[in-house]
Amino acid sequence: MTTILVTGGTGTLGTLVVPALGDAKVRVLSRTANGPDRFACDLMTGEGLAPAIDGADVVVHLAGGPKGDDVATGNLVRAAERAGVGHLVFISVIAADVVPLGYFRRKHEAEKLVAASDVPSTILRAAQFHGFCLNAVQAVAKLPVVPVPAINFQPVDVREVAERIAQLALGDPAGRVRDLAGPKVYGMGELVDKYLRARGRRRPKMPVRIPGAAGKVYRADGNLNLDADTGARTFEDYLAEQIG
Repeated sequence: MTTILVTGGTGTLGTLVVPALGDAKVRVLSRTANGPDRFACDLMTGEGLAPAIDGADVVVHLAGGPKGDDVATGNLVRAAERAGVGHLVFISVIAADVVPLGYFRRKHEAEKLVAASDVPSTILRAAQFHGFCLNAVQAVAKLPVVPVPAINFQPVDVREVAERIAQLALGDPAGRVRDLAGPKVYGMGELVDKYLRARGRRRPKMPVRIPGAAGKVYRADGNLNLDADTGARTFEDYLAEQIG
């Protein structure tokens, strides 16, 4: 039986990936342990990582945050090399090598660590989840005048990303695979309008120009990949589930 260690297994994506791994023996790594086959670990220091990864055939690296992805991934890669792991699956973000912002840069550095590792790997870049877009819209929609930055999104359903990750984890190492995005592109203003209509609210909107190098990338839709594989569930589908 294949033993698979899932980092971030208690997070938004991880809680969907774990059951999708079927008959595999799954270990869950998180900041706190709670129950059998669960391991407490601080990926930023590597403390607690060795016993979690020992004997694992596959590692699925989903843990991440606004800071430190490169550091955490470096610790994980080195531990996987020492443990003789046969396959490392890493979730990244579309345009990690293009958007000049800290989160994207650290994801790209993490990608390079995974690709250069002695452990055979698979890297999937995905678009922002529908939930990320909804959270962003909810935050700005609380204001009397809604600021609308000039950004387009191609959000993807987290369940479809989980399905793809599980398929990749149960398969052979494949290197960098095709990106995964949602079926539609939305401007931020369009997402705001859809949310306000669903809530039965009205708000005036104010366009906001994003300055600097990041703004240049966003204005050119450099954060998108229109040639990516696409899921089926739209933001409208997700919004209906969340709000009705």
